[in-house]
Amino acid sequence: MRTLYKALRMEGIKDIKVSTAHSLAILEPSDIPSMTKFRAGWDKGIVAPILEFHRATKSSFMVNPYPYFGYKNEKANLALFRPNKGLFDKGTKILYSNMYDMQLDSVYISMKKLGYGDVNISVGETGWASLGETYEQPKCSVANAASYNGALVRKYESGRGTPLMPGRKFETYIFALFNENKKPGSLAERNFGLFYPNFAPVYDAGIMRVGANSVKNPSIPTRPMTPAIGNKKWCLPKPNASDAALQANIDYVCSQGIDCKPIQAGGACFTPSTVRSHASFAMNSYYQTKGRNDFNCDFSGTGSITNIDPSTGGCKYVS
Repeated sequence: MRTLYKALRMEGIKDIKVSTAHSLAILEPSDIPSMTKFRAGWDKGIVAPILEFHRATKSSFMVNPYPYFGYKNEKANLALFRPNKGLFDKGTKILYSNMYDMQLDSVYISMKKLGYGDVNISVGETGWASLGETYEQPKCSVANAASYNGALVRKYESGRGTPLMPGRKFETYIFALFNENKKPGSLAERNFGLFYPNFAPVYDAGIMRVGANSVKNPSIPTRPMTPAIGNKKWCLPKPNASDAALQANIDYVCSQGIDCKPIQAGGACFTPSTVRSHASFAMNSYYQTKGRNDFNCDFSGTGSITNIDPSTGGCKYVS
């Protein structure tokens, strides 16, 4: 950071601040903010010089608070900014209503214990996964992601700060802008985005402009309906199924060994490139492959069976 800062100054660039992000693993584990401190060995040898740099350059100490990783079923509402009985810190006599404030105040208290309570704090990343593996439930859901990030945006806009840092507006970055289909790890790791790769919103966290939601269901030509021959049936999304639910269906189907290449870029069924169109093909492929039972088209109540062939042009649905 010192080298980069020096290089910027040498070029006459004075309005760019230099910082680096830290996970909360730099803190000693504690559920009580007033009892938190930087890890021994890191505090004076590593963190203090970094804080001294930030003080000297008037830049901020960047941290990545993630109530997501502190989630427990019994503390779900505390982590998600939902109504709860709160957590009382006897050291500061503060009743905390959300885990996000607790984590930021834990950082502030740890900084203050080293003598750097005057250094600004910024949030390098924070967020919530909208979809996860079976073992990552019920934490990972669209409802939870929308609840957390939506409340985070409202909190930022209010400028309330935290109980120990009232009125401070922290520079904050939400992780992430897009879902990352190539990211290794569990399903949750690929579903932190506010948007799908096709630019349709997973949910509105309060950052969409009025009318922006129209991109979720762009106007597309109506497919000509071909009467079925014999007793053939197909599985399609219900008209009221949300894009978020349909994207979850796509992700599930494609993770079960079903051939999803036709709805990938360049595939016969890629166009129209909408969540609903892709979900139609994926859900039907799953239904046909798994035995054509009614329950194979349930998809948590978002699927329905039809005897009208949805195939069109070069896009042929499995039957």
